Amino acid sequence: MNTPYQVPGAGHRGSVPGLSVFPLAGRSGVRAAGEVGLTTRAIWEAVLEEAVREDDDVYYLELSDVTFVDVAGAGALADAAGRLTDGRRFVVRRPPSALRRTLDLLWPDQTGIEVTTS
Repeated sequence: MNTPYQVPGAGHRGSVPGLSVFPLAGRSGVRAAGEVGLTTRAIWEAVLEEAVREDDDVYYLELSDVTFVDVAGAGALADAAGRLTDGRRFVVRRPPSALRRTLDLLWPDQTGIEVTTS
């Protein structure tokens, strides 16, 4: 991923959540900040689609600055992981706890996603 994606919030009152995504230095993956929801889902899905097309065995998603991922965003991640070729996986680092719980509840057997808290 060479291009940062960004949807800024619309202001403080009645604000629209934003999502910023930047390439990781030195490894295949991205660092995201903000929220994954209705207004930012297109960015999230574009990032995941690009990750599926890459050929690295591991694609890192650094989510320590992501505060929320809705169930549709979790589903997009599970769908993308299901389209990875054998042996490839997403390593999701420090996601919001709700994302971990959603993945465990709805996609417990998805082997293409490894969640780490460190």
